[in-house]
Amino acid sequence: MVQVHFNLDGPCNKRVKPVDKSASVTGIITPVKTPALKRLGQSIQRSISFRTEARPLPPMPIRARQKASSFPRRRSSQLWSDTVDSLSHELSTKEIKRQEVIYELTQGEKQLIEDLSLVKKVYYEPMLKLDIMTESELGQIFGTLDSLIPLHEDLLARLEGLRGAEKTVQEVGPTMMDWFPCLEAYITYCCNQVGAKALLDQKKQDRRVEHFLRLCQESSFSRKLDLWNFLDLPRSRLVKYPLLLKEIQKSTPPEHPDEEELPQAIELIQRIITEVNLKTGEAECQFYRRGLCYSEDSQRVPEIQASRFLYCHGELKSTKGQKLHVFLFELVLVLTRPVAQDREGPAQFQVYRQPLPAAHLHLEDLPDGEPSSSGSFRGAFTGNDKVKNCFRVSTTGRSKSQSHSLQANDSFNKQQWISCLRQAMVQSRDRQAQTSHCKPSERLSPDPALYNNIAELNLNSDVEMPDT
Repeated sequence: MVQVHFNLDGPCNKRVKPVDKSASVTGIITPVKTPALKRLGQSIQRSISFRTEARPLPPMPIRARQKASSFPRRRSSQLWSDTVDSLSHELSTKEIKRQEVIYELTQGEKQLIEDLSLVKKVYYEPMLKLDIMTESELGQIFGTLDSLIPLHEDLLARLEGLRGAEKTVQEVGPTMMDWFPCLEAYITYCCNQVGAKALLDQKKQDRRVEHFLRLCQESSFSRKLDLWNFLDLPRSRLVKYPLLLKEIQKSTPPEHPDEEELPQAIELIQRIITEVNLKTGEAECQFYRRGLCYSEDSQRVPEIQASRFLYCHGELKSTKGQKLHVFLFELVLVLTRPVAQDREGPAQFQVYRQPLPAAHLHLEDLPDGEPSSSGSFRGAFTGNDKVKNCFRVSTTGRSKSQSHSLQANDSFNKQQWISCLRQAMVQSRDRQAQTSHCKPSERLSPDPALYNNIAELNLNSDVEMPDT
């Protein structure tokens, strides 16, 4: 399962005092490093880090909001201004900001390399040596992680080579343009993550595996990150590149050599990210489609096989309090019940009732406290007739009419489900309308923007609803 900020060092909860726009930078830079330069650089760097936090790529699941105490400790960081001993000329505020972002880009590569190397040394090698997992299992979980380290070592060497005698960087655009095509290697790594996460979750049921991973997470080197956090760092780094380049672009003056190169680099990395997202979405769709179990042949509707990605999936509750695992594929909504499995087998899901084609779906947002028309929610709570976070999906068409009232665990996840359902309904109807007038080769391709919403909704309700 793959669930969707990312400063690699973790979020920062400190308040940042903004730089006074009226403050003059004249005289703050002298031949020796001054506290004023460091303070200005620190304010700029923190501001950049806050604004450039990125969402993780699909197919990582959207989780319930976490408490601040659950976040990993922030790694101590150094500013570009901390590395400057002297300058032969003064720099503008924008140029200082530009140098801070370039330095953050460079340091981010260094930290990623350190983390990925640590994963191999602290997790992979000991688990193999201690026979905690087999070589085959570790290969499935870690995937092509080893191949990513040299790629980032190459970029780090290039970026460090750009620093001049006074530790400033002139052009960064051409370097990024030349290096970005290497990131196509991420397609293989990210596609593997779907099955890797499922296998890792399964192996955590083994006492030895769980004990080893817990000890590692409690150790100081982990910064409270678990193994999956480390394995997911490359994806979070990938989505940060366009954000960092946009920050550099904002501080790049007209007529600067980077003024022309940076927009091209940003466009290139965004195309690569879109391709990674598309392929990862397809891999996730295939993975969960293989896990579906059918009790009747009529449940094998063609929309399941024709779907190329998942909008979202996760736990919802039925009107009788039954936990359902619901999949919203590109073309169909499938309600399932998890099948009891042994430790070694992949997750399987028993299809519940008839799948609902998205093109024929009807969606109704049920106000809190309002029972369904059938009265199925009435009296669901002892001493409390308020029903919250519910919506209804129904369908009419080629098969028997169906209606399902479902409950999310909170209003945030309910709105995520409703948003994804609406997108699926609109896209499916548009697709149906066009395919009825187009040749097979002219069929609609999925909108790349939709893949920004492909994520597992890990919805676990805290409210039990008894059978009526």
